[in-house]
Formats: sequence, structure tokens, C-alpha cells
Amino acid sequence: MYPDEFDYVRADSVEEAIDLLEEHSMQETELLAGGHSLLPTMKSGLASPDVLIDISGIESMQGVTDEGDHLAIGAMTNYATIADDDRVWNGATALAEATGKIGDVQVRNKGTIGGNLAHADPASDMPGAALSAEVDVVVQGPSGERTVSADDFFFGMYMTDVGEDEILTRVEVPKKPDAVGAYAKKPSPSSGYAMIGVAATLEAEGGVIQSARIGANGAMDHGVRLGPVEDALEGERMGGEAFAAAAEHAADDLDQAMMMEDLQASAEFRAQLLEVYTRRALERAAERAGSPGAGDSAAAAD
Repeated sequence: MYPDEFDYVRADSVEEAIDLLEEHSMQETELLAGGHSLLPTMKSGLASPDVLIDISGIESMQGVTDEGDHLAIGAMTNYATIADDDRVWNGATALAEATGKIGDVQVRNKGTIGGNLAHADPASDMPGAALSAEVDVVVQGPSGERTVSADDFFFGMYMTDVGEDEILTRVEVPKKPDAVGAYAKKPSPSSGYAMIGVAATLEAEGGVIQSARIGANGAMDHGVRLGPVEDALEGERMGGEAFAAAAEHAADDLDQAMMMEDLQASAEFRAQLLEVYTRRALERAAERAGSPGAGDSAAAAD
């Protein structure tokens, strides 16, 4: 199918893009980043913007830079760049692994982290990983910049804390070189999106877990933290028994009546998958830390 007619404008800077949003505020306007979410919806008729503002070429929104205590990832940085960056792997392993599991090579070379987070598809891989990595999202509008924690960023299906006159410009990722992390995913056989994806970041001392951040996507209408799992892990020694016991609590805080359900998986099945993939993510993280008793499923195929 062909999209409806639209006007196309290209922004060369964040400020220009914000001015264009204001100039066309009375029209239906969309920002074009990698285009992997927007263009299919335009072709299918689900989206019909009057104006398309292309922000993909804004240089200040490209690349990964080391800012000392955190990494700044420009919103237009593609997945492949992030997945291939040793600094991201060393400082935020779960995030790096998740970007490497998105789509195929072509998608990873074109899709962007900013577009993914702003679109907030509940089945995409980034929300859970962003929650696990404790990222901050920086948005900019007519009043300047503001920073939103990942915990406060996702509102619901395709809903985030980015205003209509704002642009997501970068993601700030705290460096946690002493933490271990992993992302485990059950991909949809038809689309490759996550039926369930779980990202785990663990900080331990002497093999005892001091803190845990577990983020999940595919379960609810937006990325969520698995608080009961985090609580069950803290103070426990890394290993299979503790992980299995903690994973049993994966769906405790989630309303199963509101859990995602489709032709591929019922809500009940998704709750079961959530437990399984929570354990796999934890075991893979422990395996990377060289923890004994991490279990065989850490190396199992997703």
C-alpha cells in the first residue's frame, strides 16, 4: 500500500526540528528517525501525517560518548553501533545485548535507540533493557532540556513522557563496570519482536547480590520493573536456587487480566514465559560473573 500524501522537511539541528514542530503544530506531524515503525504504519493507513520532519541526519544526536560517570548515546544512534561498542558492553551489558537481538542486520543498521524508546512498542526490546540499565532519557523542547528517568518514562502502549513539542535527543547510561547483566528473549516466530524479554542487571559483593534491577517487555502494555524479583534477590548468593526462587515472583505485581494476549500467547502463557526468561537472564548474568551453580539454561537458545 502507498501512504497518503504528506509534506517532507529535513531538520539539520535539534533547534530547527523544534521550530518545525512549532511551525506545524496545527497539523498532524511525525518525526522520522530510522523509520522502521513509522513507515509501515503510514503504508497501512494507521498513520497519516500531514508533515514528516526528518531528524535522522542531525549530527549532535549521533554516536556514543564517554561522559565520565555515564555514557551519552545520541537518539539517532543505530542499534548496530551500540551493540558493537565495548564501552556499552562493559558499562551496561543488558542494554548492549538487547540491541544486538533486535530484528536482523538491516534493521540494526538503520533503527535507532531514540526512535525505539519514543515509540514505546510493548513488544520492542529496548524498554526492559532501559529500565534494567537505569538510564535517563533527555528530551528537548521550546523551554530547553529536561531529564526523565526510565522508571518514569513509559506510560502505556505507545505512550511516553515526550511532549508533542519535544524531541528525545539522547540517552544517558550510568556506567556500572562492576555489575553483571544479560538480556533473554522469547522472540515471536512471525515478527522477531519479543513475546517476552527480560533484562537483568546485578551488583554483587563476594557473590552476594547487593542490588538488582530487572526490566521486562512483552508482558504488559509498556516496559515494567519486576520489583518482587528484585526484592527476592537482594541479600541472596548468586546461583541457580536463588534465581529459581526469585523468578517465581516475576508476575506477582502484574495484573494478569491486563497482561498482553494475542494469537501467539495467552496471558497465562506469557506469565509462564516471564518466569522462565527471568531465570534465564539471571543465570546468564551470573555465568558472565563466573558464579558457580549458574545453571545450564543460561546458555540455552532464546
